[in-house]
Amino acid sequence: MTKPIFEDFLDASGWGGSRVAPLTGDASSRSYFRVAGKEGRALLMSAPPDAETAPCPPAATPNERRALGYNASARLAGPNLHAFITIADTLRSAGLSAPNIFAADPGRGLALIEDLGDGLFANVVDTGNESALYENAIDVLLHLHAQAPSPPRGDGYEMLAYDQTALTTEAELLIEWYWRLKKGASPEDSVKEEFSAVFDALLSDLAPPSVIVLRDYHAENLLWLPDRQGPARVGVIDFQDGLLGSRAYDLVSLLEDARRDVSPSLAAAMIDRYASAADQGAFDKEQFLHEYAVLAVQRNAKILGVFARLAERDGKPRYLDLLPRVEGLFRADLARPQVASAHKFFKTHFPELTA
Repeated sequence: MTKPIFEDFLDASGWGGSRVAPLTGDASSRSYFRVAGKEGRALLMSAPPDAETAPCPPAATPNERRALGYNASARLAGPNLHAFITIADTLRSAGLSAPNIFAADPGRGLALIEDLGDGLFANVVDTGNESALYENAIDVLLHLHAQAPSPPRGDGYEMLAYDQTALTTEAELLIEWYWRLKKGASPEDSVKEEFSAVFDALLSDLAPPSVIVLRDYHAENLLWLPDRQGPARVGVIDFQDGLLGSRAYDLVSLLEDARRDVSPSLAAAMIDRYASAADQGAFDKEQFLHEYAVLAVQRNAKILGVFARLAERDGKPRYLDLLPRVEGLFRADLARPQVASAHKFFKTHFPELTA
């Protein structure tokens, strides 16, 4: 049933007659298929153009973005396959292992890409190699930030900034979805306004965007490729929502993983590894640690909201099983002195998240 849907695309790409098998989906509207034939192996990515709201027009104002929907407000690529293609090209040019693109039809949301294998960090990590794998993941970020490639720009796509509108919109998912899931009702408008004001103030302390942020940089989106050398030993996927942002963001994504436990000692060691190796001439460690604290609260507020939304709106209750880990991370985040205002807000209005 699956194969005929893509048969003409595979034929035109030189992969006609290949076997096509579906892979487990993720939290997005995209779907993936493993393709095997005379040309070898590849992945078929399907990102239906009409499956999500529109991405953010580069010149849109905050009000215009809100009118267009969540993708535009949060600056998600949504159905724009050009984003994946352009960012992949940029990462490979920087010496990293992003998938090669064998063929693409952005109008239909189809792309045939390099299959980097099954060695997801989440599958191959154990107590014997955990530290080494995470060191390699940190080294990828150091390499990318040191290379400082120009913002990806290509046909139908240009990378935008992870601005305050996007960051606040994401954090507000906690108010919109998680709050109602846990308390049975949405908060009063005055509480919503207070929440937004607290996060606006925290996020205003971030330095201007300076590096490419891959945005979902964690153990289920990284692949171990031991036959390659240097930073290329780590394959990266699921970066189509990348933006220009803070050096700290992808470290938060990696070390405060919603899907697997990362010990506080390992997280601290990896933060030290990054800070010790970063370009000291342009690197302010105190500002970096401040941004890490702020973005940890922001990101985990977002994830609490996203998982509640996936369960309630999208009928994916399995994400509720991940909430306890994220709640624990969020409580630890709120204990950091850099985000005292957020701790005060939750202690007043949602004390369960500060217990």
